[in-house]
Amino acid sequence: MSDPARQGEHTVLSVLRGAESWLARRGTDAPKRSAELLLGAVLGMDRLQLYLAHDRPLDEHERARLRELVQKRADGVPVAYLIGTWSFRGHELAVGPAVLIPRPETEELVSLALPRAEQGGRVLDLGTGSGAIAIALAVERPDLRVLATDASRNALTVAAANAARHGVADRIEFACGSWWEAVPAGLQFQLVVSNPPYIDPANPAGLAADVAAHEPPLALFTERGDPASCYRAIAAGLADRLCSGGWFVAETGVGASDAALALLRALPFLDQVELLADLAGIPRHLLARRA
Repeated sequence: MSDPARQGEHTVLSVLRGAESWLARRGTDAPKRSAELLLGAVLGMDRLQLYLAHDRPLDEHERARLRELVQKRADGVPVAYLIGTWSFRGHELAVGPAVLIPRPETEELVSLALPRAEQGGRVLDLGTGSGAIAIALAVERPDLRVLATDASRNALTVAAANAARHGVADRIEFACGSWWEAVPAGLQFQLVVSNPPYIDPANPAGLAADVAAHEPPLALFTERGDPASCYRAIAAGLADRLCSGGWFVAETGVGASDAALALLRALPFLDQVELLADLAGIPRHLLARRA
């Protein structure tokens, strides 16, 4: 790859423009934002600082590091994995190939969960990944106690580090296991939240190529031909683990939402079962209350 700023001065602005143009020619999604985030990571600057320092020259070491990152971005590696962090509800989280990159629709899930969490209540986050949901709840509601589980020990390592980073490690307990296997017997919760896998590997409609290539399959894909498989596994434990009056709040997506909704509506102990659209108008969030 040639230096995006080979022509003219090697300043912040010229390098940004060169990197953006190079990524755009290769069909990279959001080339301007990608260039800004990657150069910001190289220089330790946020977006505003980059433009305030628009005429700052870059040395060869800085340009070489940017060339390396831009090439990987053009090859489809997500920006979040290249810079190692991503923002979720204003909380900076470490991310890597062991965990999904937190997304805006999951921020909406937290907004739905917060007012449904009983004061001083116990919360269960099934499939915590980077810990995004559990940490946001613990940071924004210091009264809550959270148990966060995941089938991946590597994901839990990332989540525990993120909890420590945000000063909530003393209010989040982490446990490894598939769904209810990680939850101590007899423990009940006032709120259960989850962003489980909901993409059928036999029909990955709408799944971006870079997501399929780089984000963890364990966190993306359901059983083949059964996009509601994870919701079925979760629903199997709600009768014993969700307190009376407690809420289940989960994320879903295209291909799984209708089946997941029908599954919850068939459970006689749940009421106020709803499927709400996200800000993009996509049926996204499942809500159900223990009667």
